[in-house]
Amino acid sequence: MKGGKLIIFSAPSGSGKTTIVRYLLEQPELNLAFSVSATSRPRRGKEKHKEHYYFMTVSEFKQHIKNDDFLEWEEVYRDNFYGTLKSEVARLWAEGKNVIFDIDVVGGLRIKKKYPKETLAVFVKPPSVDELKIRLKKRSTESDDKINMRIAKASVELATAPQFDKVIKNYDLDVALKEAHQLVAQFVNDPVSDEEE
Repeated sequence: MKGGKLIIFSAPSGSGKTTIVRYLLEQPELNLAFSVSATSRPRRGKEKHKEHYYFMTVSEFKQHIKNDDFLEWEEVYRDNFYGTLKSEVARLWAEGKNVIFDIDVVGGLRIKKKYPKETLAVFVKPPSVDELKIRLKKRSTESDDKINMRIAKASVELATAPQFDKVIKNYDLDVALKEAHQLVAQFVNDPVSDEEE
């Protein structure tokens, strides 16, 4: 696969990465397209297939793993798979776009490892784990058990921040959006060096 740039935004759930990614997608000069992930989890609310996720059954997802169709994949919780289809990135690159991901930290780092020069990996840090808990509760989309699982996972995820190219601290959303825009604009306008390839 050869094409544009890959921009990864990873963070614990509730850090604001989705808000940042949505904002960046609205900036035409960045020429971004969103990479829709595949998942085996059930749809929530008004989610649409191919728009929010490629929804699959667990067995379909496992078949794609067997066929080596994923750029990265992970079993986030038992039988709850998420992954990035190679075909999705190839499709967006064929459209001449830079691909932006709103993705789990493990998946983000895997893509960075496969495409080190084409990838900018950004970690979004919440003000604190307590603030994260407040944000997740405000969403009212999940049970307390699910929220506690996410908080436990967040502590592990926060420890991976130094492995990312850049860390944005989301204490103030406007500041975080500006910082994200600057980083991405600089990266997409930077030519990829072919010397080492």
